[in-house]
Amino acid sequence: MAGRLDGQVAVITGAASGIGRATAQRFVDEGARVVVADLQVDAGQTTADELGDVARFIATDVTDEDQVAAAVALASETWGRLDCMFNNAGIIGAVGPLVDTSADDWRRTMDVLLTSAFYGTKHAARAMIPARSGVILYTSSVAGVVAGLGPHAYTVAKTGIVALMRTAACELAPEGIRANAIAPGTIPSAMTAAAITGDHTQIDVAAEHAKATNPLGVAADPLDIANAALYLASDEARMVTGHLLVVDAGRTTNGGSARFARATAGLVEEASSS
Repeated sequence: MAGRLDGQVAVITGAASGIGRATAQRFVDEGARVVVADLQVDAGQTTADELGDVARFIATDVTDEDQVAAAVALASETWGRLDCMFNNAGIIGAVGPLVDTSADDWRRTMDVLLTSAFYGTKHAARAMIPARSGVILYTSSVAGVVAGLGPHAYTVAKTGIVALMRTAACELAPEGIRANAIAPGTIPSAMTAAAITGDHTQIDVAAEHAKATNPLGVAADPLDIANAALYLASDEARMVTGHLLVVDAGRTTNGGSARFARATAGLVEEASSS
């Protein structure tokens, strides 16, 4: 039985860990070949080695347009095509009050989270237009849906990702190319552990935090986002473009407040028993 991505080729940025790594594995499991594009050389090469002959690693600083273009070129040169570009690489970036945020920290955050996705979109589209097919994906965030769920620069960048995705979807639809984004809730990872505890190794603590703030009371996993990416990359989503798929257990349905959700549940219980 053929996989859902049988024979397809994907470039995934930030694929050495977290959501990117889980997506690379999920795509390979479904028949795809992948380019692991990441700044982490050792982890990136290890990921590609573990995925086998269907994967290639390329050291990629996503703030460098030439390096993003090289990742796209590697896919085309190795396998003769590009079916999916997943602009996923990210950092927490600048933190703290706006009045204390330096211009350099702000620019760095925008470069990694937003400008890099422009590079990925630009060069993926150039590769896909001749084939008149392809999918461009982006990792946004619940912070791109509701303000107050992330640092200022991060929130602005992740909101910008949604706008970039939608304008790309409009331009590229006549070329047969779809563009969609995913907005994860809190996903336990080295990045979120660093943001929550200051120590990237405290992933268990990040998982407890994710569970405590999840309306469904469970800790999300990178595989939850990988499954969303798989759907959007597959032909099952052939009529889906310009869409932001929120994968947050419903956290943003009430404005993002877990406390408000619990309070509302309590009012419902009181009303039911009165």
